[in-house]
Amino acid sequence: MTENFRSLPGVDRVLSDQRVQELVERYSRQAVLDLVRDGLDRARQEVSGGAEAPTIDELIEGLRDQAGCHWRSWPRPVINATGVILHTNLGRAPLSREATGAVQRAATGYSDLELDLDTGRRGSRQAHISRLVCQLTGAEAALVVNNNASAVLLGLAAVAQGKEVIVSRGQAVEIGGGFRIPDVLRQSGATLVEVGTTNRTYVRDYESAINENTGAILSVHASNFRVTGFTHSPDIQELVELGTRYAVPILHDLGSGCLLDTRRFGLTYEPLPQDSVKAGAGLSFFSGDKLLGGPQAGIIVGDETLVDTVARHPLARAVRIDKLSMAALAATLMHYIKEEATEKIPVWRMVAATDQDLEARAHGWRDALGGRASVEQGLSTIGGGSLPGETLRTWLLSLEIDGIDGGADEVARRLRLGEPPVMGRIEEERVLLDPRTVLPEEDEALLQAVRKALGRDS
Repeated sequence: MTENFRSLPGVDRVLSDQRVQELVERYSRQAVLDLVRDGLDRARQEVSGGAEAPTIDELIEGLRDQAGCHWRSWPRPVINATGVILHTNLGRAPLSREATGAVQRAATGYSDLELDLDTGRRGSRQAHISRLVCQLTGAEAALVVNNNASAVLLGLAAVAQGKEVIVSRGQAVEIGGGFRIPDVLRQSGATLVEVGTTNRTYVRDYESAINENTGAILSVHASNFRVTGFTHSPDIQELVELGTRYAVPILHDLGSGCLLDTRRFGLTYEPLPQDSVKAGAGLSFFSGDKLLGGPQAGIIVGDETLVDTVARHPLARAVRIDKLSMAALAATLMHYIKEEATEKIPVWRMVAATDQDLEARAHGWRDALGGRASVEQGLSTIGGGSLPGETLRTWLLSLEIDGIDGGADEVARRLRLGEPPVMGRIEEERVLLDPRTVLPEEDEALLQAVRKALGRDS
């Protein structure tokens, strides 16, 4: 064991190696020095446990791997060929060119984020975005925060803190990532009052629970699951009529933030914020990074008095949206105002992609791969907690993996670890790639990655 310890190089020897000096030039001497010391400490621990001492080449290769892993640019761009349009693990909605351009402009210089250029005085970061949201939804007022969970929490804290909030038992759900409606209510300072049953709740159930301490009725859209069969729940219009009779505000968590009628694309109806506003909901909450197709954001629309109450709450400062997300959201909303969402917003381009275009792209990929793949029909999904169970017909590229040790799992691994990484899906020991979720400008990079994964670099 003593000989093993003696064979370990010193810090100076490792640092003087040309390969390590290249890391110093790329990063910094102190950062690489810390990496070397940590690497040698681990090696000593392994030798103490009876392992053979690594060679200096092995040590340096490990250091280079660590530097490449820990200090690489992140998050890395990934080609999404899974067919899941709003893939939460891949960052949900990709932004339009205009939105990314707006982010770049906001990031590389100063801006009028909180300045009124007409008067030269301090302005509000909400003023411009609020006008756009109100124009699109018909709401009296709007407020934007950092995500929809924050929007719901803030709305409940501002409107119903210390009071009771009535929720259907079938809507006291976990939306995702541990975001549970009962927990959010507790954190807001409101008390949950559940009514009805898991599958059937009526207006009379809500009405029987109203008392002098009722702060609000909360309706939660089931955006990531579906209850079917023997079910009933009042629509938002019925709840608004009930709330009007008893002077109780109706809060509506829409979840996805869909501004276009999904029935146009052969999908089931997804509640629209503009319909919630038209029905008279006091406050409606929805996301910016799901079917709206923008950055992560939580959007609150509704009655001006209630929105003002929410905006003045101390928690509003803690959950405010940052300038980069604000810039991207404003650019995304402009696509709707200009009626070009299905041409410019990637999510809606994917939803609206025609059967003919998808078939042509899949066959083009197959031809470019020279017989190492075949084309078949399949289904794409929306994902991201939107339109659960809904699918869109698509055409898939099925890779030819015969002769590759490890089969489909190995090919998927090679694609995942390639440059750029490509995420496909495995079904029945086949690797499938869906053109619906691959941006057209990514086609050539995807084909190069596939060639490498199949053992053909040219």
